[in-house]
Amino acid sequence: MKTLTKRLLETEGSQNAEYVELDQLPEKVLQFGKGNFLRAFVDWQIHQLNKQHLFNGKVVIYQPSPHGQSKAFLEDQDFLYTVVLRGIENGKKVDTSEVISSVSRSLAYDQWSYALELASSEELELIVSNTTEAGITYVAEAPPNKEDIPKSFPTKLTMFLFERYQRLGEREAPGLTILPCELIEQNGTKLKEYTIKYARDWQLPESFIEWIKNKNTFCNTLVDRIVTGYPHDSIEEYRERLGYEDKGLTVGEPYHLFVIDGDEAVQRVFPLIAGRLNVKWGDITPYREIKVRLLNGPHTMMFSVGHLYGLKTVQEVMETEATRQFVEAAFREIKQVVRGDEQEKEAFIASVKERFLNPYNHHHLLDIGLNAVNKFKARLLPTLKRFVEEKEELPQSIVFSMASLFLYYKPIRREEDGLIGLSNGVEYKMKENDDVLSLVTQAWELYDKGGKLATVVSSLLEAEHVWGEDLSRLPGLQDAVTNDLQRMLEEGMSSSLEHLLNTCKRAE
Repeated sequence: MKTLTKRLLETEGSQNAEYVELDQLPEKVLQFGKGNFLRAFVDWQIHQLNKQHLFNGKVVIYQPSPHGQSKAFLEDQDFLYTVVLRGIENGKKVDTSEVISSVSRSLAYDQWSYALELASSEELELIVSNTTEAGITYVAEAPPNKEDIPKSFPTKLTMFLFERYQRLGEREAPGLTILPCELIEQNGTKLKEYTIKYARDWQLPESFIEWIKNKNTFCNTLVDRIVTGYPHDSIEEYRERLGYEDKGLTVGEPYHLFVIDGDEAVQRVFPLIAGRLNVKWGDITPYREIKVRLLNGPHTMMFSVGHLYGLKTVQEVMETEATRQFVEAAFREIKQVVRGDEQEKEAFIASVKERFLNPYNHHHLLDIGLNAVNKFKARLLPTLKRFVEEKEELPQSIVFSMASLFLYYKPIRREEDGLIGLSNGVEYKMKENDDVLSLVTQAWELYDKGGKLATVVSSLLEAEHVWGEDLSRLPGLQDAVTNDLQRMLEEGMSSSLEHLLNTCKRAE
């Protein structure tokens, strides 16, 4: 089958995908991350704006990690890819296909010097990123040489901004609008803080630090769209539907929400309202409170429980009685400590259940498991701690999900590119950062050599470099996780889940 290209679309067209040719537009956006989410969310929105002649700019994708980098990502497709949106919106079935043309080129990790060249562009206006919850962190790092690639996203951004400052007139250099999409609290505020901290660590000029503060706008954001990515299980159906091969094809739900805490200047740069896109401007706190705790929280909880139960997708979790009851218990538990109107919370939970049950998109649990420890830290740990503080007891479902998370990270062997686990007779690869992989390897090695399970749990909970604090200090947490984990190892997930659900029923 022929590959998606401009020539193919111009000569043969597409069977079922909308295509609008939008060439000769300046590169206005540098994007850190090539993942499905950014391409089906931010880049999709930029494409919608370009069609209406409201943004008139293209995106340069830079791949910030050496893991999984592709030097020719989308190049043989002229940087085109298809976004398919399927689901229910406003009570009506939606099933659309659209070729997205907002990307001008993509750069691999080791093409950092090409990304730096963009620093001198006066047409550049935006930086967007999604480097996972682990991406926006501060770890002391020596000043990089000009030819070096800084390790973390914040250090890359610091180097990029300094390059721009030097090339475009120092104090007079035009600043940028920076929209991090990582799902952590105060993502823009933290990214700005770390950028300034690295500038001070590297003894860069104070005038540069003032330029960061005064000329650049770091916005806190919240993003919401379930993107299931490349449809491996049903790719033949999509090839037949579209009439071409598309390695960048990504599938998502119709619903989208972008909340940006930005001023009128940011709104002028990124005119999402004018483009009739679902954007909210202002304080993201109330949106984040409900969305992260009641959508992302249960999502993260179900991934390891469902996988160890023998399921593959979110829909299977919601359609299997025991795991559906677990998700229901999670909603009831989390809702107790979520700020907001009770009716609004119930309405949001109902909408989330509908989205989880989307019959058109197969959201694989193992995809949700990418960087799952950092997701647990960002999405569930604050709820766990608030529950303990307000209820003076542990949230049983969240504790159970933590135990299942630890079991998911029990490796059977190490391969060159990561750790391999085993569940229900099927092997799987753990996708995590090196700190987490080293931690779980050391912890479970002790157990395999005859060590106590309580020691495994304590070593995992005490890892301040992973959690940002010593979780073993939370009253009763170590014993509760150990007990759940012991039962999972001895009786399996099905029996353990039944025990949890019975315990929850007795407590109600």
